[in-house]
Amino acid sequence: MRHFGHIPSAARAGLFHQEPAEFTADSPANILAVALGATLYSPATRPRLADDVRKQAARGVVSMVLCLEDSIADADVEAAEANLVEQFAQLAAGGTGAPQDLPLLFIRVREPGQIPDLTARLGDTVRLLSGFVLPKFDEPRGRAFLDALGVAEAACGRRLFAMPVLESPELLHLETRAATLAGIATLVNQHRDRVLALRLGVTDFCSAYGLRRSPDMTAYDVQLVAHVIADVVNVLGRSDGTGFTITGPVWEYFRLGERMFKPQLRRSPFLEGRAEDLRTALIEHDLDGLLREIELDRANGLLGKTCIHPTHVSPVHALSVVSHEEFSDAQDILRPERGGGGVLRSAYTNKMNEVKPHRAWAERTLLRAEVFGVAKEDVGFVDLLTAGLSG
Repeated sequence: MRHFGHIPSAARAGLFHQEPAEFTADSPANILAVALGATLYSPATRPRLADDVRKQAARGVVSMVLCLEDSIADADVEAAEANLVEQFAQLAAGGTGAPQDLPLLFIRVREPGQIPDLTARLGDTVRLLSGFVLPKFDEPRGRAFLDALGVAEAACGRRLFAMPVLESPELLHLETRAATLAGIATLVNQHRDRVLALRLGVTDFCSAYGLRRSPDMTAYDVQLVAHVIADVVNVLGRSDGTGFTITGPVWEYFRLGERMFKPQLRRSPFLEGRAEDLRTALIEHDLDGLLREIELDRANGLLGKTCIHPTHVSPVHALSVVSHEEFSDAQDILRPERGGGGVLRSAYTNKMNEVKPHRAWAERTLLRAEVFGVAKEDVGFVDLLTAGLSG
């Protein structure tokens, strides 16, 4: 699979200076962690889940979470588990799409015991599963989850990743946050080979205080949430080799609604791309706030995003593509002859690149470039978004 693989090859060639690389579920973990992109969640109760997965893959989705936790009622868990087993069998049978064309698939469980149980019940179809999403993750609860994952791996004989969700009240509350983060850091470091990425449960954070952000506001406008994100990245997102990929929080809105604030999308990028209709559609569906939040995610050290609606996927992926300017800067910074450090003017002559301070950024940018590609010099996010939506 590859990002933007759902659009025609000729269109892709016209957009990219360096096209996104292909990857598989067996690719190295550092590639997969970046490649997650917009991870689309779907309730495990959906009766045509296998068809949904194939349909979303054909539209550019490369990672999905099939949820047994908060998205379904407590009384539906048993039926949802049985449905998952049946839907995986349908996916393995091929149908209208071969298994290699499927997204990375994860199951979000409620309790540790579900991990070995579901792995056993899936049988041979477990080969389609990339791992499990672990909710309400802290040190004691997380240890039980990761131990269960180890048992499941040994039983099925294949690699299974963990994606812990950081959403517990102990992480949110100031008086317990430092100790909770330290415990999580110790635990995930012990299981570094299994932890693909860390996810943020911002909805649960807001719930603890009876809050909910409007479509005109990002997670970073809610100061309680912004402070937690900053502390999580501070402890768990470092670029010194100890950090993990941390994904952006969910964007909850996808329907029309009355706006309190003016739209946040400037007209100029859309006029340049002759895409005013696209700008209007994004605003009408409250996606201008999503675009702003994606940019703030990146600025705050997050990569990828939890998505609950298919319309959110293309914006996340379009804004994940490395611009030609970013690519040029990153390459200049990492040239072998720059190993001694120093300062140089960017090829775009609009900034100074400091070799040593910007090295980690450049390395991270080139990894993103490998997975999401590099846009041509005259291609902007409007072009990428339009192509992604029309693919």
